[in-house]
Amino acid sequence: MSLSQDEARFPMVPTLGPTLGVKGHRPVVGTRDCKDLLYVLAVINAVTGVLHANTPESPARAKAKTGKSKTRRMQEAFASHLRHVARLYPAGEHKRVVVIIDNAPWHRGRPIDEALAENLHLEFYRLPSYSPQLNVIERFWKRLRRRATHNRLFDSLADLKRSLRASLCYDKTMRGRVRSLIAGRYTSPAKRTASPGV
Repeated sequence: MSLSQDEARFPMVPTLGPTLGVKGHRPVVGTRDCKDLLYVLAVINAVTGVLHANTPESPARAKAKTGKSKTRRMQEAFASHLRHVARLYPAGEHKRVVVIIDNAPWHRGRPIDEALAENLHLEFYRLPSYSPQLNVIERFWKRLRRRATHNRLFDSLADLKRSLRASLCYDKTMRGRVRSLIAGRYTSPAKRTASPGV
């Protein structure tokens, strides 16, 4: 069993993307001076396209007192996420569950070690540094932002969380689309901007 794992930040400040509008009138999206944000931690089954995600209550704000406290909160959120994954893929049914992760600092530490010690069937495959293109779940975040947050101004973190959860629930029911998304050929930014050969 192979699971692609990652986390993404979703700030209260709207993300912008192309949209339809009335000719001659530029679409306008409001913004706010706000540093509040939510994290989404997710895994995608690389074979079936099944998606599982958590939107933890903490860390909910970017106003971290120190870098260490933010890392500690992220470690705890990730450890809780690993326990959730272990319940979804229990050892009795899955002898070995490989979780593909990057080298974020909160993917190491005592909370992570404790979660792995409780669930011996979970193991990590760490990707090389600076290689997000190797983690198929990275292709999912763009889709989630487009559906849940692009060109939308939220009044509260609760509204943002509701939008994210609604989009995640929709994607959980659309396994075929998720499979086609992760099976698609990745094009690096350099290749996208290169001019065609003669």
